[in-house]
Amino acid sequence: MRAIERVEVGGPYFEDFVVGQMFDDAPALTLTPGHAALHQALTGDRLRLALDAELSRAVTGTERQVAHPNLVCDVAIGQSTGPTQRVVGNLFYRGLVLLSPVFLADTLHTRTWVVALKQNRVREGRPATGLVALRIQTENQRSEPVLDFWRCPMIPLRGPTGETGHDDQFVAIPEELDRESVRRAVPAGWRLQELRDRVGGEHFEDVSEGTIWEIEGRDTVTAAPELVRLTLNLAAAHSDAGATPSGKRLVYGGHTISIAAAHTTRALPNLATIVAWHGCDHLGPVFEGDVLRTELTLESKEPLQQGGLLDLRAIVWAERDSDGESVEIEVLDWRFVGVMA
Repeated sequence: MRAIERVEVGGPYFEDFVVGQMFDDAPALTLTPGHAALHQALTGDRLRLALDAELSRAVTGTERQVAHPNLVCDVAIGQSTGPTQRVVGNLFYRGLVLLSPVFLADTLHTRTWVVALKQNRVREGRPATGLVALRIQTENQRSEPVLDFWRCPMIPLRGPTGETGHDDQFVAIPEELDRESVRRAVPAGWRLQELRDRVGGEHFEDVSEGTIWEIEGRDTVTAAPELVRLTLNLAAAHSDAGATPSGKRLVYGGHTISIAAAHTTRALPNLATIVAWHGCDHLGPVFEGDVLRTELTLESKEPLQQGGLLDLRAIVWAERDSDGESVEIEVLDWRFVGVMA
């Protein structure tokens, strides 16, 4: 009789990563109206082109409905989590560019590369961890690149202590996007004048650099595991409280970012789309039931042949109960680029 073989199914520890490793075994995902509807229900976004099929056709010139850029990003991030299932937290995203628009019925496939490794200093009473810098690239069903970015998860070591010798400085990861790459991300052929003609209110020339919008309407984070499952995210910390040092499930960072995007469309209801992120830093954990508020700043604007680019910064705070008292902490700093007609 053959001995029964037991196989542990789970992600690698920090010691298991090697610079140059590539992971491409995540299932490809075809975006459907169901994905779009559930993502909108969980985040509350009001981006017009992702909601209005007629407006989408008029602006994009394509019969298929355009997909929300944050849905695309959330799926790509989720597809990259196979190697980061044991993540303690994701520190940042950098240099994200939506290289071409994605439409419902497109199929997304993501590859993930390890580009740098840095072990954290071991602290007494805390598990040993390291930072794994990842380059993530996503293609559609025609092998056309649609998304490119870096992210940095913190991964535990297998043992409570240990030295790996990894001390990379992450110098290859850009702090700011190249301006020309941002301009190229603006979808060619979109008829932004259609958005101006069909929708009243403020457009590109009506908003001013330096404006700060304090968005009064807040949002409570609910159904966090549902968004995790929708986007194929395997990080245990988002679905299993026992996998976190705090004993509480961490809300997936893309959930917080997508709520910040929804708040942005309250301040800028005629935003056409989001084409790039300079970067996004997670400043503190978010938990189910937290109430999020956002302050949005227009840092700069650049005119194009049609409309222009807006460099935006969203700072997000989370309010929660702590020992019977309400506290508010800063949890997100997101710098991104939008397009207005």
